[in-house]
Amino acid sequence: MTPRADDLLTLATRLATTAGTTVTDMRSTAVASATTKSSPTDPVTAADQRAEEIIVAGILEARPSDAIVGEEGADRTGDSGVVWYIDPIDGTTNYLYGIPAYGISIAAEVDGVMVAGVVYNPAAGELYAAAAGAGATCNGHSISATAGREVSSALIATGFGYLSDRRRVQAEVVAAMLPSVRDIRRFGSAALDLCAVASGRVDAYFEAGLNTWDFAAGWLIASEAGAVCDDLRGGPPSARFLVATAPGIHGPLTELLRALDADRVVA
Repeated sequence: MTPRADDLLTLATRLATTAGTTVTDMRSTAVASATTKSSPTDPVTAADQRAEEIIVAGILEARPSDAIVGEEGADRTGDSGVVWYIDPIDGTTNYLYGIPAYGISIAAEVDGVMVAGVVYNPAAGELYAAAAGAGATCNGHSISATAGREVSSALIATGFGYLSDRRRVQAEVVAAMLPSVRDIRRFGSAALDLCAVASGRVDAYFEAGLNTWDFAAGWLIASEAGAVCDDLRGGPPSARFLVATAPGIHGPLTELLRALDADRVVA
């Protein structure tokens, strides 16, 4: 039996808020325990690991046949057709430094289609949520992307990877783009960047080299809020590239990004 999107959303919401309380309570000790993963600038803390454990345990208690893909290694196969994508703290660097821009991101995919997503920022008390076909909300209130009419007046968010060669290329793209837009913002959490598009705080967001757990929930939330999301070449967002824009600027902004070769592959 195919699960209802709103039931999956209810479960994701409960687990995200529970994990959010945990990472808030753990912050002082988590800072002391921080180590690194893919590079010296890619941190992980005991709070990341504990939050993922809580979320996974909650999913398996409610839905033991589901598959899971977690940033901190909680991968498991399933036979229900449901796959959960978990980022227990998206924006761990912000978390370490006490910058209130990090989020617990949980998304559910059914038979290859993203149907439910939650991004919870406990520091700001903001819970973004969406179910496929039902719109997007923040703390229960409907949200929508800006109309976006001119790239020249657009406020654009972006992010940078952890590997030095990728960061260099991304910085080159931003430097070349800056004269053509209103300004650039770099918040430090892909999940919250997508929610910023969804809530109209920025007009667009783009980034190369993300993982699915980084953007799965935020992609659905932005899409349900009316943003246009793709991989810069007309396909769905991918690990290679993601761009989410207000509908009125999607064409000219993606044309600009393609001209800058923003989705070039960098090891």
